[in-house]
Amino acid sequence: MTEETFEIVLTVNGVHRAARAPARRLLSDLLRHDLGLTGTHVGCEHGVCGCCTVLLDGEPVRSCLMFAVTASGRAVTTVEGLAGPDGRMSPVQQAFQDCHGLQCGFCTPGFLCTITAFLRDTPRPTDEEILEAVSGNLCRCTGYQNILRSVRRASDLMEES
Repeated sequence: MTEETFEIVLTVNGVHRAARAPARRLLSDLLRHDLGLTGTHVGCEHGVCGCCTVLLDGEPVRSCLMFAVTASGRAVTTVEGLAGPDGRMSPVQQAFQDCHGLQCGFCTPGFLCTITAFLRDTPRPTDEEILEAVSGNLCRCTGYQNILRSVRRASDLMEES
């Protein structure tokens, strides 16, 4: 017996995309396996670690907790879509590079998406606001100090542009 599949049509990183998938397919799996966008990482598969965070209509969501069919008709931005059309890194990506805000890089895509939305809504955050914003993303390597520096640097870069 074959599992019923559904047409899922969405805009991913500004590009109209379509795929067929069963109703139980997670958005993270659709992005990685069906659309070949492997920048979205899957860590805990319980929504705790934040590695799978993408932007859905501009808002951060845990793609490992969301069925892909519920994203149909919506806009998804993955880490691959954060850079400018010319390939230039976004201010958040540049800040992570400048401040060494990553080590192994596994958690980085989730942090980049989370911080992109956060700084859009809170362009000049306090240290307390930064801590709150990143509290839903886990990193096992950095001790967070360089991640916090990266957020501050990204804020400065965004203000300069």
